[in-house]
Amino acid sequence: MATVYRKTEKGQAEIATRQHHLSMKLRSALIMVDGKRTDEELLRMIPGDGQELLQQLRDQGFIEVIAVTAQRSASNGAKPADSVPPPTESSFGQGPTGADFIALRQQAARFISEQLGPMGDDLAVRLEKAKAWADMKPVLTMAQRVLQDNRGPTTAEAFRIRFIDPY
Repeated sequence: MATVYRKTEKGQAEIATRQHHLSMKLRSALIMVDGKRTDEELLRMIPGDGQELLQQLRDQGFIEVIAVTAQRSASNGAKPADSVPPPTESSFGQGPTGADFIALRQQAARFISEQLGPMGDDLAVRLEKAKAWADMKPVLTMAQRVLQDNRGPTTAEAFRIRFIDPY
């Protein structure tokens, strides 16, 4: 069974204000909780004893369970509900346009911010400034390298598959 957590009001306040002075490990784990990822996905992303960190966040009231699913998620291709639809045959290589471009840009910036925290702010800002796929693709490639160096190959691969490969 897979468990999905979300931040409580206390958890959201901690992200905004740092009033509870969580350790870097706990804060990083809290940032990754988004109400969509399962515990399995979170455990792959959280360094060290992720299970213990999630339990501490839950015990201290920073996160709460919102769903327990019988199906295990497949992060190797399963897309969240808010993901951008795949490109059509005619648009392949040109990148997304219009609302799809904006959605992809926002999702990529959010992914980077969640994974890298303040270290990813520059990349997220560069993404938000991109006006077309030609502007955005080099930033995505750079982000993949930064994720590889800082979060490991699994996270970098997930980023590449979701944001670069389809286009």
